[in-house]
Amino acid sequence: MRFPLLQNVEEYWDRLRGDRLVPDRADLDPRRIQHALASAFILERLAPGIARFRLAGTHLNELMGMEVRGMPLTSFFLPESRKRVGTALEQSFRQPAKVRLALAGDRGIGKPPLDAGLLLLPLRSDGGEISRVLGCLATLGPIGRTPRRFDVRSTSVTPILGLEELDSDDRLDADWTARTVADAPDHPVLQDVSGFAEPVRDFRPSPHRPERTETPHLRVVTDDD
Repeated sequence: MRFPLLQNVEEYWDRLRGDRLVPDRADLDPRRIQHALASAFILERLAPGIARFRLAGTHLNELMGMEVRGMPLTSFFLPESRKRVGTALEQSFRQPAKVRLALAGDRGIGKPPLDAGLLLLPLRSDGGEISRVLGCLATLGPIGRTPRRFDVRSTSVTPILGLEELDSDDRLDADWTARTVADAPDHPVLQDVSGFAEPVRDFRPSPHRPERTETPHLRVVTDDD
């Protein structure tokens, strides 16, 4: 195990779960994973394949060079890996399943080799839906210049109900996104996905505009000479 933090967090999740399908978010006790808190986080599901950070340890902030709370999980990944991450994330919620990803950091000036492991473990929210994830992102190597984003080397999915471990790309139907979006009006987690967008304001004319008069502002001047 190159990343013992992941194993420790998973063992805590297993003990917390007991004989239930998944543990409750309210059952988490940060003191039980104190050694892993800097690399741990809580995600909230917003839409199919999309979840944002509700809580995040300091190590995640250091990797991005900024506060990551409120940002989507996919912001840690290179564009070509984001679809794969979204698929694996949705499996964690829908099956539900444990998800592990082996990662490699992006390279460039001031960015030395950086290997990482990501663990995603589903949780039940206070409302009863499986719409939270306990996660851990452990890295091996210097961070270097930030932000550091990752490419996915491999993905493994272990369904909670005891099915064999499968590659994430083989678990969901091709139309899972369309079907889930179609069901969104009846799904309490997906009713509002407005994010951080500003509300659209109605157009109002300026109160300082000049009053309209019958006298034209322009007139035609001719020279008959």
